[in-house]
Amino acid sequence: MKRAAGIALAVLLGAAACSGAGSNSSSAPSPGPVYPSSATITITPSGVSPKTVSISQGGQVTFVNNDTKSRNMQSNPHPEHDDCPELGQVGFLLPGQSRTSGNLNITRTCGFHDHDDFADINVQGSIVIH
Repeated sequence: MKRAAGIALAVLLGAAACSGAGSNSSSAPSPGPVYPSSATITITPSGVSPKTVSISQGGQVTFVNNDTKSRNMQSNPHPEHDDCPELGQVGFLLPGQSRTSGNLNITRTCGFHDHDDFADINVQGSIVIH
């Protein structure tokens, strides 16, 4: 009887191994994070919020000026603004205005600042393009 039980167990284990039970070799890889195609950065008297946004490649960022003074939002570095020239489409914003960047097509991180107040860290941040 012990021999018959041993044979039955061996057959069951062999069938499970052949069927791939417990194996992940045939499962599809899990997709990576999904990033939004757009983001909004709000400028207030206390600075920008959020300081960092993440978007998908080809996405755009809208800057909303809820500050009491004008802002001139540009890409780093100051004064060249050539890390992400697409941010140059935002440029000068009066209080209450908003404007959207061009399509950010290259995977990278773009720093930004207020050109007219470039030393103020409260109006500096970054855009991560995935």
